[in-house]
Amino acid sequence: MIKIQIPATSANLGAGFDALGLALNFYNYVNIEESEGIFIESLDGTEIPTDASNLVYDSARTLYDICGKKLTGLKIQQVNNIPMARGLGSSSACIIAGLVGANQLMGEPLGMDDLVDLAAQMEGHPDNTAPALLGGIVTAVFDGRRVHWVKQEVFTTLKFVAAVPDFELKTDKARACLPDEISHKDAVYNLSRAALFSASLLTGKFENLRTAVHDRLHQPYRMELIPHGREVFDTFYSIGAYGAYLSGAGPTLMAVVDGENEYFCGKLRFALDKMGLQTWEVHELHIDNVGTRII
Repeated sequence: MIKIQIPATSANLGAGFDALGLALNFYNYVNIEESEGIFIESLDGTEIPTDASNLVYDSARTLYDICGKKLTGLKIQQVNNIPMARGLGSSSACIIAGLVGANQLMGEPLGMDDLVDLAAQMEGHPDNTAPALLGGIVTAVFDGRRVHWVKQEVFTTLKFVAAVPDFELKTDKARACLPDEISHKDAVYNLSRAALFSASLLTGKFENLRTAVHDRLHQPYRMELIPHGREVFDTFYSIGAYGAYLSGAGPTLMAVVDGENEYFCGKLRFALDKMGLQTWEVHELHIDNVGTRII
């Protein structure tokens, strides 16, 4: 049985809509092997599909079909630590697990670029799937068939603190609220800030991050779907965050924090509780530079 570790991801990073994403040290685990029939179970009690509609299975089956190999079935065991529909790449983790698992079972007929391309085709965009597979911070352009990507490893004391709400926000709903057209001025606004984010993160100019996370393409619209979202952003900054952004499609809100700010999570927990958000979770995370790996 092949055992796979897949990291959570945080996409968009403010202004880098559908283009920027990074991997975090918060993991799903999948065990997979060939079998006669479909046997799928959750090892942590998370409710998941146990038939052919399971995303891990469906992704693996797709790769078998592409490679022209008959699949009689799979035995899959899942540990789902990444919360579903919260903007932390849970669906991408399942897609990557299925593709990497199937590729291993068949003797690795596909290379890394092939897997990156196929995952983006299945997900529709590469900002979660690419960092989930590759690790680090990934800048990616998807032309509909191929992903043109650059991975950069990030060695920093920065931590990423996630405030995870107690409700789901499906990606299709989060996309439905976005405008069909934007102004030239807003496009320039986002392009400059997306470039600033990557450059500042990699060169240690963290004071730029508060400006770099500003966005006019998706965050102002999606924040309307997240009760208390703006209050939480204000709290992030009041207790010392460098920057704050909506992780993926949301509803998770992410703060970029100095590693020496050791009381940030405690202060955030206190503030959330005072707002009546006791059921929101707080996770202190760091960048994972490895990506998906066989363990």
